[in-house]
Amino acid sequence: MSTKTQKPETKSAATGKGRLIAVASGKGGVGKTWFSITLSHALAQAGKKVLLFDGDLGLANIDVQLGLMAKRDLNDVIEGSLNLPHVVEHYADGGFDVVAGRSGHGSLSSLPLERLNALLQQIRAIVPEYDAVIIDLGAGIDRTVRFITAATDATIVVTTDEPTALTDAYALIKLSHAAGHADNIKVVVNMSADAKEGMSTYNTLLKACKNFLKIAPPLLGVVRHDKRVRESIRAQTPYLTRSPNTDTASDIEKIANTVNEELLV
Repeated sequence: MSTKTQKPETKSAATGKGRLIAVASGKGGVGKTWFSITLSHALAQAGKKVLLFDGDLGLANIDVQLGLMAKRDLNDVIEGSLNLPHVVEHYADGGFDVVAGRSGHGSLSSLPLERLNALLQQIRAIVPEYDAVIIDLGAGIDRTVRFITAATDATIVVTTDEPTALTDAYALIKLSHAAGHADNIKVVVNMSADAKEGMSTYNTLLKACKNFLKIAPPLLGVVRHDKRVRESIRAQTPYLTRSPNTDTASDIEKIANTVNEELLV
């Protein structure tokens, strides 16, 4: 099949056990990877079987944030030396599984669509073994981000109140809308000073979506800023382990509950 007409694999059947969830941002620096890790941890604490997939091969950092020394990673799958199930590693401290990337070894964006689709088929095949497979996508709105989000059951767009973050989040939603799958998008406002500011940020994005796209992507939740997030990353320790009784931890847990109730059905 020509790469010009290649289509991503179809989404999970409604009767399937697992759900494939992408976490995207448009812009880097909004805490997307930290959010992916912490959401995975919260879902695992709630009794869900979770696989966290590092979809940013060129700038992979899930293993860095978790202090993992992965013996095998996504690059082995892309090169064809191993199938996806053989690179899954269990992260005992968080209670979830991980597929690590490998920084500095190219990126998914450089893969021909046939190979990207083959990788997506392997991901789809492993989804029924989990309640949720969460893909932490690279920042930006390149072809790979759009290709993978088109094949997921839901895409969580993470943004902050920074104008560039909002602009890029809107651009990602706009492209998803043009491709016909914006109905799967949920919004998370991260690093907000408080719930009121978070709602204001969301409403700014919502207004643009309503005015120009005639859609209203729902708010999944607001995550309040906490300086201890940076400390947990530096310590390579899960935030919910290091700072479990905080407003930010409560925000993530509420989002995990909503994901569980609305998406993992």
